[in-house]
Amino acid sequence: MVCMKKLILKQKQIFFFILAGGLSAIIEIGSFKIFSSILPLYYPSETNLWGIHYPFSNILSTSCGIISNYFFSIWFVFERGKHSKKREFAYFMALSVASTIFSLLFFQLFFTFVFQENLKTPVFTFSPEIMSKISAIVVVSILNYSLKKKVIFNN
Repeated sequence: MVCMKKLILKQKQIFFFILAGGLSAIIEIGSFKIFSSILPLYYPSETNLWGIHYPFSNILSTSCGIISNYFFSIWFVFERGKHSKKREFAYFMALSVASTIFSLLFFQLFFTFVFQENLKTPVFTFSPEIMSKISAIVVVSILNYSLKKKVIFNN
């Protein structure tokens, strides 16, 4: 009975992590769309800065996603860990910086080598930039769940 309760609680936590991650991803992708549409108007090198595509749009949108994810994580997903709120936030931000670097790397790989054309669906047309952003988020999210659970929130 105790094992069943732990399993249900774990499944609930994973569900809320996916939900919180989904909301954060919507914020991140939406802000990326806004930044990648506006920044090139003022800074034309944004589309290709020394071979890096949309660097500032990526960094700004990832920051929006990280901040929203922190609040969603403490409100809905994880219980407070053994750390103080300041230390917990510092660990979260350190992990997020590492995640941002991985996200930027995966975005560049997907944008350069995988997604070359628009993907047209009956409802939306997805640009290579958006498909690369979504793919990078999915890859990095898997790593984030494990690290946040074990290192930051410790439950």
